[in-house]
Amino acid sequence: MSENNHKPLHIAMFPWFAFGHITSFLHLANKLADQGHRISFILPPKTQAQMLSYNHHPHLISFIPITLPPVDGLPTWAETTADVPATSRPLIMTAMDRTQDMIESLLSSLNLDFIFFDFTEWIPGLARKYRVKSVFYATVYVVTVAYLTPQARNLPVNGLMEENLAGPPPGFPCPSIGLRAHEAQYMANASGVKFGGEISLLERAAIAFRECDAMGIKSCREMEGPYCDYVIEHYGKPLLLAGPVVPKLPDSKLDEQLEAWLKSFSEGCIVYCALGSECFLKKDQFQELVLGLELTVRHSEFLQILILGYMRTIGMPFLAALKLPIDCPTMESALPYGFTERTKGRAIIHGGWVQQQLILNHPSVGCFVTHCGAGSLSEGLVSHCQLVMLPQAVDQFLNARMMSQDLKVGVEVEEREGGLITREAVRDAILLVMQEGSAMGREVRENHAKMREFLVQGGVEDSYISRFVQSLYDLRG
Repeated sequence: MSENNHKPLHIAMFPWFAFGHITSFLHLANKLADQGHRISFILPPKTQAQMLSYNHHPHLISFIPITLPPVDGLPTWAETTADVPATSRPLIMTAMDRTQDMIESLLSSLNLDFIFFDFTEWIPGLARKYRVKSVFYATVYVVTVAYLTPQARNLPVNGLMEENLAGPPPGFPCPSIGLRAHEAQYMANASGVKFGGEISLLERAAIAFRECDAMGIKSCREMEGPYCDYVIEHYGKPLLLAGPVVPKLPDSKLDEQLEAWLKSFSEGCIVYCALGSECFLKKDQFQELVLGLELTVRHSEFLQILILGYMRTIGMPFLAALKLPIDCPTMESALPYGFTERTKGRAIIHGGWVQQQLILNHPSVGCFVTHCGAGSLSEGLVSHCQLVMLPQAVDQFLNARMMSQDLKVGVEVEEREGGLITREAVRDAILLVMQEGSAMGREVRENHAKMREFLVQGGVEDSYISRFVQSLYDLRG
């Protein structure tokens, strides 16, 4: 190894201003700082304060403030997608596009080796001017990149249509993975929406893949090897795998009342349901979901009555972290009639932020109903919770297929036409992974246990991060 390969790297990070992307970049920053590398993390001022607790190396990870320029229709105080409704998220991207002069000034003054980015597809061109290498760091799994790559379908970057998206591209490693009709339509519609300026989000990603010096991604070959090879074949450039990048458990403790509630139940019996910070269900689907969670309680209690001959309330209590449904002014107005009384003491419906990692690692929690965001899935895979997939958007559909059909580490809630769920389908999926007696349930529990054992074993993360860093040194030259 040359002397230059012993010198710590200086890396700038400029993620899409959505909390899922910001935290994913910051988890990687912490892993790189563990090995002594310096990170300049570019964020708006208000958001920086919210990220302080996630920065485990403040002496190496510096938050660089950047103020978003004004955009018509965007509130002056808005900094991230969490500050605006979904229809206004493209305006956040427009504002980020207008920071090009500020980013160029930083590139010229920070003496950087690399800049990591995602949807600001203009970064590679700026970086080249200052001999800074650009790395597109994807916050999705490799399977999504492989499935959506226009090159594999011999299409232009703006050529993905509904008819193309329903099935996988030629030579795709797992032919059974595909999008359902409503999902393909959703993705096609999304690909047509201009996301800041005159370019769609998928076009941004495709151009960024093409122009960057390398792609980085939070995954490992043991989980996504064939998809990695597929992406490398069709993009012809380095794919740097950072490994699982499992964040450390936060130093904070669970809220005292929530901790007391969780501790009041036996080991592994609680169902935890969370659909992410940007999922807003319609009222009818919200009610089907919570009624499905309730059915697991009632079903389990009924079984106990039959088996034991007397009432014994040891069914499946549940904690659901769900956003207030569309057009519902209060959580009380969103819940089904009589729900609160029927589930009193055995259910919590929480509309705000929760300490998900701590909840998943609590001994009383045994099942995780997830929207299949990459971050949530990573946290679920390293927990002892059984996984139930309920994807809602974009890459989540493909994550759910890979986890349920290829890796077989969980089950997906069966949907009706159009993506609608029923309470019975929610109940059946949960009971399948939680109760003994089902061959499929036994298989996914065993597969999940093996995957968890691999991901948490000592040395895996360090090995991947070391190879990731060596690849950066090789790329820098």
